[in-house]
Amino acid sequence: MITLARRARDAALTHDAKRARAESSAWTLVRERHLTRLGSVRQAAEAVAELAEGGDTEPLRVAWLLVALESAYAWVPDAPEPPASVDREEPELRDEAFRLDLAMITAREAVAERLTYHLLNEAQPEEPEMCDEFECPDGCSGRHDSTHIDCGPAAVFDDLAEHGINVEQPEPEPLAPRGATLLGRPEAEVKHSPLPDIEEQATVVLTQFGIDTDDTGVLVSAAAVGLVADAWREGPLDAIHAADDGPNDGEIFAQSVDLYRRARAALVAAQDGGPEVLLAFVAVASDLDLPWAGGSRFALRTVSESAAEFVQHVDDRVWFTAELMREQGWRVGLLHRAASAVVKAPTHFGMPGWPGAVASTMERLALLDRSGAPEVLADLAAVEASLLNAPDQLGADALDWISHRALLGLGAP
Repeated sequence: MITLARRARDAALTHDAKRARAESSAWTLVRERHLTRLGSVRQAAEAVAELAEGGDTEPLRVAWLLVALESAYAWVPDAPEPPASVDREEPELRDEAFRLDLAMITAREAVAERLTYHLLNEAQPEEPEMCDEFECPDGCSGRHDSTHIDCGPAAVFDDLAEHGINVEQPEPEPLAPRGATLLGRPEAEVKHSPLPDIEEQATVVLTQFGIDTDDTGVLVSAAAVGLVADAWREGPLDAIHAADDGPNDGEIFAQSVDLYRRARAALVAAQDGGPEVLLAFVAVASDLDLPWAGGSRFALRTVSESAAEFVQHVDDRVWFTAELMREQGWRVGLLHRAASAVVKAPTHFGMPGWPGAVASTMERLALLDRSGAPEVLADLAAVEASLLNAPDQLGADALDWISHRALLGLGAP
């Protein structure tokens, strides 16, 4: 009887071992098949998000891609249950499912944003009279798209109220440290009122620097220089400039000149069109794929440094100018940015001090050996004319050559 019991036990163990090996082998196939399915749909979600954010794919095509993606996601079966003989803990299945859910959220957000702005842009009226100020390419339809709109913290509550939905608004909060930085004052000071006396103070500062605040043309030009300096050149661009694959001084100066023109056009248009027109400047200044001026092939997307902080910085600074114009008027917004210009870039292109800076540069340039310089610097009369009227037309290489010899302060606009 003992012998028979042992034989029965051994036979059962052998059978259980064979069954366990068979179940384990079958489970491995099921598990890998499910992981592959999860991974494939996740990769598809990531691709849809990338296409939606890229802007090259037509909005209708983006919408169909999301519909197809949602269908693929809906057909993903529930996670299979492992057999009793296999370890019940399957963290890889859980983690891959979580990654898929995150990818789906990202894709939905990207498509929703793309389609929202597409719908808004399609509803915009054509304004061909703005093309000259925006320096639109030939063949522009006259409809100027926006890729970002900031309605402020309270607009959604007012909009919902129009639909009969009343949500209690939160109490207004003091500006965050980032907002305090935008104002150039300590946080404690800005908790009360953002720049309540800016018109008086800015007028005093500008007068001390020789800027006639009653000359609208001069004031707009100075404000454009200040907007470029504050929103584009100052801050995160320093890290991008210092990166190994970042732009050189000549490329930065050429691009700052181009952006000055765009900032000036946007500020002029904002007098009648409202602060929202400044979004045209934001769209160009923060464009990651736009090749820079002066014949440069540099674009922000090519740099190893993250451009997200840079884009947010541009948006924040221009948003503040727009808010200042809404609250205190177009002229106050100009005064604020012009005051920045006289402090940070008093001799930049567009400022009254620019012709004097060019004259000094030409005197020193004439004394240098220019045998190894870019050919465009050979004709000094042409160089002077270009510097006075359109420095970026000299090209980024020539501007960089001048910068390296400290002939002109090109490092910061």
